[in-house]
Amino acid sequence: YGFEPFYHQICYGFDLTQPLNQKIIDKHAEVAKDPDIHAEHVKKNELDRYANDFAEVYNNAWAGHGGMKEMAAAQAVKMFRKMKPVIDERLIWFVYHQQKPIAMFINLPDLNQWFKHLNGKFGLLQKIKFLWLKRFQPNSKFTGLVFGVVPEFQGKGIDKYMIAESAKIILDKLPYEKYEMQWIGDFNPKMLNIAQNLGAVEKTRMLTTYRYQFDRTLPFKRHPIL
Repeated sequence: YGFEPFYHQICYGFDLTQPLNQKIIDKHAEVAKDPDIHAEHVKKNELDRYANDFAEVYNNAWAGHGGMKEMAAAQAVKMFRKMKPVIDERLIWFVYHQQKPIAMFINLPDLNQWFKHLNGKFGLLQKIKFLWLKRFQPNSKFTGLVFGVVPEFQGKGIDKYMIAESAKIILDKLPYEKYEMQWIGDFNPKMLNIAQNLGAVEKTRMLTTYRYQFDRTLPFKRHPIL
């Protein structure tokens, strides 16, 4: 019909039984020497604070790129409150410089491992069953939704520091065995490089967004490289 690929989104799978890439470990050790920088995972009793931090990092890192609009803090709070029932606190991480949020790593358990038992319904009985499954049936996989560093701290190892800090708990103390980083645009070489250098990774899926040029006299252009 004349549609052409505007961009591809790559998904990478990571075997959590394998160690992190040594480059990540070395860079973490270097960044960790800075007393002004620290990482922490979210706490559900402070979810609104972390939602505000999410909006701040998002607006600094993404707003204005490819037509993406700025996110209001109230919108982020609403989103986090909706996510609360399925959040594992230890899977959502932020990095701070002098208490100012500069990076985030947003992950959720693989909800399909629980939802597949609900037969496509989510009434009262299904909600009760979901809570039972969440409590007594460990989830073996989690998925990455958002990973970003504000521009002024990019290229300084904050990404590797955040991965290694989260790995102290995720790899050593949680039951997850697999991880999938989702929706990394092929126009984002920095993020592709991070994913490919985690360690034992493999490309699991590729999703394509197509665009149709209504004015057929104009040349088609792929999504610009970030």
